[in-house]
Amino acid sequence: MPARTWVPPGPYDLHRTLGVLQRGPGDPAFAVRGGEIWRACRTPQGPGTLCVAARPADGEVAAEAWGPGAEWLLDRLPRLLGEDDDPAQLTARHRIVHEARRRHPGVRLARTGLILESLIPSILEQKVTSDEAYRAWRLLLQRHGEPAPGPWERLRVMPDPRGWALIPSWEWHRAGVDAKRSSAILRAVRVARRMEEAAAMDLADATRRLTAIPGIGPWTAAETLQRALGAPDAITVGDLHLPKIIGYALTGRRGTTDAEMLELLAPYAGQRHRATRLILLSGITPPRRAPRFPVGDIARL
Repeated sequence: MPARTWVPPGPYDLHRTLGVLQRGPGDPAFAVRGGEIWRACRTPQGPGTLCVAARPADGEVAAEAWGPGAEWLLDRLPRLLGEDDDPAQLTARHRIVHEARRRHPGVRLARTGLILESLIPSILEQKVTSDEAYRAWRLLLQRHGEPAPGPWERLRVMPDPRGWALIPSWEWHRAGVDAKRSSAILRAVRVARRMEEAAAMDLADATRRLTAIPGIGPWTAAETLQRALGAPDAITVGDLHLPKIIGYALTGRRGTTDAEMLELLAPYAGQRHRATRLILLSGITPPRRAPRFPVGDIARL
């Protein structure tokens, strides 16, 4: 069981930095226990489990890992935790952004270095509610993943590319995943090596690599690369809620479009995803006027 430590260069918020990797409550590949964050993933060296905990008294973050992918995970621990990220690159142009950064100085952008790990759940989140996507991810990992190495039996490692390709059509249906999304996942895993190469590219090239696959558009690419690359400018376009939240937080107006959101975020060019994260951390959202969108379940059809 190898272990490592990392000393953050300043204030550090472990849970908000790594929390974006969790795909909803009950994510089989991610768990929080006390002050520890547990993450099970499939690395180029095989399955691995990582346990990370902050030690404020020592001013460091400690990690342990298990499985064939343990050394790979620990070698990339500083990048995962945001060592290469520079929050100072953002200059606050709005009071809300300034206040959010003041209140959350330890938030950094995590960089997993793994594409499929973020791409597949992002595809599952296309055009459905978060609850539907989280349920699909949970069911698919529980039924087709494998037990994660290490002491926590609940954790599951997602299937390898061949394992995803062998999931029968009725299992996708049972998980509530329609043919459009399952087909996009299957196309991606057939060229898994080409997809994973994007982890070493800049944002523009990585986006082109991902969106060359039918069924993967700018929304899915941005959601993937925010996590895999820790890309500070990977702004999500095409989201149902994000433009409305950004517009309301920055102007107090409702009904902001994608184009208007991009105009509002133009002063943060190069840091638009970071600015968005800070705005979301402020908790300011437009008051709800309509009932929550109903959750569908195609598995019942």
